[in-house]
Amino acid sequence: QVQLVESGGGLVQTGGSLRLSCGASGQTFYGHSMAWFRQAPGKDREFVASILWNEENVIYADSVKGRFTISTDNSWTAISTVYLQMNSLIPKDTAVYYCAAKYGRPTNNYNDFEYWGQGTQVTVSS
Repeated sequence: QVQLVESGGGLVQTGGSLRLSCGASGQTFYGHSMAWFRQAPGKDREFVASILWNEENVIYADSVKGRFTISTDNSWTAISTVYLQMNSLIPKDTAVYYCAAKYGRPTNNYNDFEYWGQGTQVTVSS
């Protein structure tokens, strides 16, 4: 059974940094892409970043380019971890952040992703 478990969320001031982690287990993730999405209260789920298992293909939402970095532990075996380093945080980044996984190349469409975590709250105060 595939499980994605996020951690690392919290409260931070504008301009601060957080590092989110997503532990993935239950199968080999060779050939898969993993992604981060976020959802603010009253808004649709929004794409943040996605990465191919070997890190050869990475895409970002325009709103986070230059501030956020997605990476993996590059050990796509039965247990893997994907990270989201978030710098220069602003209040608009406040949301629940979700980790997701799919087979194949990364995309920015949440409908393409098969597996989801439960989310971790990120709050940026002004």
